[in-house]
Amino acid sequence: MIYTVTLNPSLDYLMELDAFKSGQLNRSNNENIFPGGKGINVSRILSQLDVGTTSLGFVGGFTGKYISDFLEKEQIITNFVEVDGTTRINVKIKAEDETEINANGPCITDHDLQLFLKRLDSLKAGDALVLAGSIPRSVSPDFYQSIANQIKDKDVRLIIDAEKKLLEPVLENRPFLIKPNHHELGEFFGVKIDSTESAIYYGKKLLEKGVQNLIVSMAAKGAILFHENQILLADVPDGELISSVGAGDSMVAGFLAGIQKGMPIKDAFKLAASAGSATAFSLGLANKVKIMELFEQVHINDIE
Repeated sequence: MIYTVTLNPSLDYLMELDAFKSGQLNRSNNENIFPGGKGINVSRILSQLDVGTTSLGFVGGFTGKYISDFLEKEQIITNFVEVDGTTRINVKIKAEDETEINANGPCITDHDLQLFLKRLDSLKAGDALVLAGSIPRSVSPDFYQSIANQIKDKDVRLIIDAEKKLLEPVLENRPFLIKPNHHELGEFFGVKIDSTESAIYYGKKLLEKGVQNLIVSMAAKGAILFHENQILLADVPDGELISSVGAGDSMVAGFLAGIQKGMPIKDAFKLAASAGSATAFSLGLANKVKIMELFEQVHINDIE
């Protein structure tokens, strides 16, 4: 089973406009409402790819119930801790540019955190745990490290997709996979990365810190996988960029789905690149049909 953790989920209200004018009345052309949060996105793509998944985290109020009901309709198991307050609503505006307005979310108490940690007792050897996204303001920034330490003797694959301050303390636990984009990789070392060559150089340095697999997404330049002594480059298939929201989460899900299905590492990476591109070419997350259509178009090249 692949478990995903979204500590600060949201209900994402996506609005499409011809143009967004600050300080004026704007009318949308179309609206959609989706469960939001990086871990939830991973679970939703895993479900599209017919891989069993359980979504963990905190939900509250009518928005939290909407998220739980939505995921269960998509055949995703949920085991959220219900908290006081209301799960946040984030507004995503799609016009000439992408604009996001993200709320804070409810306060998480120590009692809530202990209930969550008890949920991890059900994990067993061979499972995978995905820690993705931000941590609520009311939660200590070392909470990901607390989670990693709790499962370190369970032989569970640990996957982390988060900013440096949350990720760095967990590197000593030798995570199975991390997936920064090239900007995040640069921030990790205090440099700007704008080429495949520099991404490879700094990717190798990050791998030396104990990461088992590293995927660096490079936007229009594709993505790079570092696996043991292999470095693979995936190109970007043809398509129209509609929204980048969730593309990185889809890559994580595609890679894990490939591993879960027993694919060779190159094919698992190909599925990751296909899932990421399919979401970038979709309004909202991609579906299985779109992912598998692009799977036939993605090319993987050996760099080393």
